[in-house]
Amino acid sequence: MSEESHSHERHLGPRKLFYLALGSVGVVYGDIGTSPLYAFREALKPVAHDGLTRFEVISLISLMIWALTIIVTIKYVLFLLRADNDGEGGTLSLLALLMKTANGHTALLMLLGLMGAALFLGDAMITPALSVLSAVEGIKLVTPQLSEYIVPISVAILALLFVVQSHGTGAVARFFGPITALWFLVMAAAGIAHISDDYGILAAFNPYYAISFLLHEGFYGVVVLGAVFLTVTGAEALYADLGHFGRRPIQWAWFLLVFPSLTLNYLGQGALVLGNPATMSDPFYLMYPQWALLPVVILATCATIIASQAVITGAFSLVRQGINLGFLPRMEILFTSETNTGQIFVPSVNAVLFFGVIFLVLGFKTSDSLATAYGISVTGAMVVTSIMAFEFVRVRWNWSLPVAIIALLPLVILELIFLGANLLKIHDGGYIPIMIATAFTVIMWTWRRGTAILTEKTRHTDIPLASFVSSIERKSEHSPAHVPGTAIFLTSDPDSAPAALLHNLKHNHVLHDRNVILTIRTVNKPRVSPQERYKVEQISERFSRVELLFGFMESQNVSQALAALRKTGLKFDIMTTSFYLGRRKLVPDAKSGMPYWQDRLYIALANAAANPSDYFRLPANRVVELGSHVII
Repeated sequence: MSEESHSHERHLGPRKLFYLALGSVGVVYGDIGTSPLYAFREALKPVAHDGLTRFEVISLISLMIWALTIIVTIKYVLFLLRADNDGEGGTLSLLALLMKTANGHTALLMLLGLMGAALFLGDAMITPALSVLSAVEGIKLVTPQLSEYIVPISVAILALLFVVQSHGTGAVARFFGPITALWFLVMAAAGIAHISDDYGILAAFNPYYAISFLLHEGFYGVVVLGAVFLTVTGAEALYADLGHFGRRPIQWAWFLLVFPSLTLNYLGQGALVLGNPATMSDPFYLMYPQWALLPVVILATCATIIASQAVITGAFSLVRQGINLGFLPRMEILFTSETNTGQIFVPSVNAVLFFGVIFLVLGFKTSDSLATAYGISVTGAMVVTSIMAFEFVRVRWNWSLPVAIIALLPLVILELIFLGANLLKIHDGGYIPIMIATAFTVIMWTWRRGTAILTEKTRHTDIPLASFVSSIERKSEHSPAHVPGTAIFLTSDPDSAPAALLHNLKHNHVLHDRNVILTIRTVNKPRVSPQERYKVEQISERFSRVELLFGFMESQNVSQALAALRKTGLKFDIMTTSFYLGRRKLVPDAKSGMPYWQDRLYIALANAAANPSDYFRLPANRVVELGSHVII
């Protein structure tokens, strides 16, 4: 981690550490904490076709425990949490970090980063649908007559969840940790209560059972792996939410509460099935006595809502990173907290996720059916992260190639085996996450590529700013009229005269007393300090060039940043300042650098992008837009 992050974590007192660890239980571990609802049940199905043996039950629990140990504990908790970008984690944070030192691998790294981000967005659709369905299905054990209402109840809960997103999660978030912590304690207690059903289940700690099972079961062993992987879904959230809580709180929560609770619960489910094979139909809920079923169903529903909230919030954060890094068009971003800039609401993303989740619930109807579609997006994201981590340890930690291969190749092979096992479920619904991830990847790649082509095309007609200023400052009878006030021209190229400035001169024949050429840049780190926020250069008496720098985790509030510039001597009065923006009308061209359909997609994305004045928080009554046609 960076020195600043190390310093911050060293000064965490016990009380602060406890509250951060408790908060991480609700946000970071919400998804993985709901896996016991369905993971063991789904893993039992492929091996129960010809009767269930004692060896098979112990082996399945052994596979789950060792999957949690190798993938979650070793890869994420002990290793990846140290691979941060100034304290921030996640696929796009890792991509931004690697792009600083990319040596000829830029296109490959970018594609990997986009695929990882797209797979995470697919996961953000499937997780709420699967988690809530699996929790609500416990109702049929309490009152079988309510079975036909499981889907409507799930839809109602999910609809309410997405509706409240616009109000922010700050008030609810403080209850996430305690509720999810209670959920883990209840799961641990149920596991402890049932381990005594058959102490032979403790043999699952021996990896011999896991390895022997895979060697002897053949094809069924591979199929089972796809279900076993449900045990570790949600592990990516560990890395993605690193910046919210820090490494130590997440690690403490895992080792002291989450890992022991999950292990005990899976052992209890295994012992229950060993003692009574009839319970394999729903081993999680059948661990509880009849009187406790309804409270457990309610608590499970709360836990799944929290897990869903965590991935939805993660999707909002990932999209904001994607926008700031140039992978997505500008979208309206609303801040739901006055103090925490991480609490955001993206209406367009919320709508897409809502319709996707409801479609999945109505299409699959049961968690059994939906579980077959799950796993591909998660395993794919994990493989991508491991490959990018390989580049990270070589470039950032200076590991030699042999050491990096020895350390990471076994992990990549293991995850590829899991991915292969999940790919067997394509015909049973596994195509859904692949379609979702492919769609998101195409959108992000098209936006990135189209923007690069557009920049290249407009550059040919650009006028160098220096020569423009020197010519316009010469006194002549054709000089434009001067008007009082300040004009700020937004441009992506600080070395060329902005199109809005040229259009203003062409049509209005005026030049303001002060003219600022403003460029807004996103740097490859999460946040920028106030001292590094701006660069100011005086070009001439009337012209100056300003560059504002923002981190990819920050909101780009230009008005606020410009107000701070007054300390540097830049005269800035909002009431006498006009902001000039260039608006392009894009026209597709089959001979451009992209296929026609991709041109149309890029134009549709550009038209759907948020208004720059809203996105950059410019005063609406001080903005002037000047349009032009551009063929792409």
